[in-house]
Amino acid sequence: MSKTITGFSKLSKSQKINWVVDTYFTNKEDAKRILKQYWNTNEKLQQLHDEFIENTITNYYLPLGIAPNFLINGAMYTMPMAIEESSVVAAASKAAKFWLDRGGFKTSVISTTKVGQVHFTYNGNSGDLELFFKQIKTRFFQDAKPITKNMEKRGGGIIDIELKNKTNALKNYYQLHATFETLDAMGANFINSCLEQFATTLKREASLVLKGDLDVVMSILSNYVPECLVRAEVSCPVEDLTEGSTISGQEFANKFVQAVTIAEVEPYRAVTHNKGIMNGIDAVVLATGNDFRAIEAGVHAYASKTGEYSSLSHAEIKDGIFKFWMELPLALGTVGGLTGLHPLVKLALELLGKPSAKELMQIVAVAGLAQNFAALRSLTTTGIQQGHMKMHLMNILNQFAANDNEKQVLTKRFKTETVSHSAVVEALENLRSNYGFDSAQPPTKSHKSPKV
Repeated sequence: MSKTITGFSKLSKSQKINWVVDTYFTNKEDAKRILKQYWNTNEKLQQLHDEFIENTITNYYLPLGIAPNFLINGAMYTMPMAIEESSVVAAASKAAKFWLDRGGFKTSVISTTKVGQVHFTYNGNSGDLELFFKQIKTRFFQDAKPITKNMEKRGGGIIDIELKNKTNALKNYYQLHATFETLDAMGANFINSCLEQFATTLKREASLVLKGDLDVVMSILSNYVPECLVRAEVSCPVEDLTEGSTISGQEFANKFVQAVTIAEVEPYRAVTHNKGIMNGIDAVVLATGNDFRAIEAGVHAYASKTGEYSSLSHAEIKDGIFKFWMELPLALGTVGGLTGLHPLVKLALELLGKPSAKELMQIVAVAGLAQNFAALRSLTTTGIQQGHMKMHLMNILNQFAANDNEKQVLTKRFKTETVSHSAVVEALENLRSNYGFDSAQPPTKSHKSPKV
């Protein structure tokens, strides 16, 4: 059957599923069963999910976990985290508990400015363009009043508009570089609407005054928001860092700071280091209905702001005090988008005490710092695999269809043994070959580890 189709978007959901199943899958009934298995039995809720995006055929679930015991600026929080990766929620919870008795996390919002740009070309005299811009700048604000009126009532709106000459980078290229305050909204639609109005004003006024051709290329917000910054930090006396006799507080602090310093100077390490930070950040961003792709893009651009990719977090020991901190851009919202539509997003925000956008920025930053602390703590002491593979054990057992009794036996066994994929598979197959174990099943071809 041809894999080309016309008018797919106009088909009903059942027709879309039938086409996908008939075109791509060998076991058609099994494929259809799996797709329908993830539908919500509540028809209204399923319709809501269907209308979030286009061409919906089913739902794709991620686990929603919680990490309790976060003390932030003296208040207690439980973090909602939507993520599929083992050990992330456990690591965040462990870091929260560690710092609970050491003063907790301290946070502050440095700035909440967001950016949008009108990109255009002009082949005339740059001095004429600069004079023209100064003369009509107030028109941009006036023409956008119908869009900004409600935002201004709440204390937000357009902060400033600048003309930027980028002709050194690209022939005839200029920008209107605008900054905004969008309060509790992430503000993408608001910013883009303002920018498109700026473009209309620019073209209209330029056609009346300027000599030369002015052509607007595009008008769009930027997900790089280096002035929408939040800071999160933890600190305590060095001697309070130890949790046992295996390593002293001083030794731990020294190794920890060294590990962070390596990530500051070595991009190969920094990428993995920052990915760990984003494990925590993305999980809370996703749970609260925000755009984790925009956050990722902006954060990684910020990590490269000096011209070389580097660590987002920093650490030091000074006068016997260990300090670990991070500043990063987070453009988040608690109104608009999915925040008012997705029932689980509503619950997640209520779990966090219905935070403002500024409060959510601080909460999310803490999730990232906690995750980074937990990862570096493991790396510099026991090694990352010990804890991670313990959490991954259940995934391996599920991959080979272990039943409840098998899981119970092997979970107990691997409390004292090193977890690896091959070790777990071997133990499971040995257990199944022991017919004296009443619930074990003999190994079958489907249970064997694939050859690599």
